Amino acid sequence: MNLVGFYASLDPWVQTALLKTLEILGVLLVVVFSVAFMTLAERKVIGWIQGRMGPNRVTLIGIPFTEGWGQPIADVVKLLFKEIVLPANADRVLFLLAPMIALVPAFATWAVVPFSPAFVLADIDAGLLYVLALTSLGVYGIILAGWATNSKYALLGALRSAAQIVAYEIAMGFALVGVLMVAGSLNLSDIVRSQSGAFGWNVIWLAPLAVIYFISGIAETNRAPFDVAEGESEIVAGFHVEYSGATFATLFALPEYANMILIAVLTSVMFFGGWLSPFDGYLPATSFLAQPSFVWLLGKIVFFLFCFLWFRATFPRYRYDQIMRLGWKVFIPLTLIWIFVEGLMVYWHVGPWRH
Repeated sequence: MNLVGFYASLDPWVQTALLKTLEILGVLLVVVFSVAFMTLAERKVIGWIQGRMGPNRVTLIGIPFTEGWGQPIADVVKLLFKEIVLPANADRVLFLLAPMIALVPAFATWAVVPFSPAFVLADIDAGLLYVLALTSLGVYGIILAGWATNSKYALLGALRSAAQIVAYEIAMGFALVGVLMVAGSLNLSDIVRSQSGAFGWNVIWLAPLAVIYFISGIAETNRAPFDVAEGESEIVAGFHVEYSGATFATLFALPEYANMILIAVLTSVMFFGGWLSPFDGYLPATSFLAQPSFVWLLGKIVFFLFCFLWFRATFPRYRYDQIMRLGWKVFIPLTLIWIFVEGLMVYWHVGPWRH
């Protein structure tokens, strides 16, 4: 019996469970490989911006003209075989548990991301709440990592990160309230569909909220110029100073880059039409360029990821007090003001609420 016949002979619920398992594994593999080659893209892009060479030695399995492409594979092999050192006075259980707490939410959030009109792992009605809940859990892994190592440098980095994430999580939540007011739904697929047609993208009406959401996403992922939690010049390496090998990769590399890609995806979905074409409403619906497709979502993701790298190569690290001031005294008041303006637009039926 071939695989198709074996699959057809299974009970319907077994077929559904098997199909969903394969879909989950497929998404996770794509995310992991994207994270690996995102590290290569970061070195190449920053090298290009700063006028220097990026990785150009390790080829991809000996294939010509792939100089540097094998660097992510070399990094993974190095980290896997590197010794994991546990500090003598560390809490062993929490020290090893913290990387998993940081990693699981970074991957679990992908369950509700709509990749195309026909593909989403879990098209739940409260998808937006699910995203907000899981993206706020990663901070616990960072706090535990700083506490468990019994190092003052690590603890200081963890406290910095916790304060930063709390500040910008509030601004991100308020920015998504504006999206909810436009879409009238917590379902991410419905949010994308609500942006169809000419002038339908949320960024047109919610531009300040889109900017605040994306910048807050950069701060949430501890990326430059908001990387004070890992300030080498001040606290050695922050909350992960005592981590090495696979634990370092699990705590720092995988969640950070997975969350970078996730913020790029969510920004595209919430404000830039997700899988919708930028020519929707401008070209005939039968035109190839006007068709909704994962290709359009992928293009938007690549653009926002490039912005992550561009900012790192351009801006110096902000001081801690500047980061706190921006989050609490600028972003949160601005989001509240714009939500009030949006409420007036709803009341007077202006913009997307004119009908």
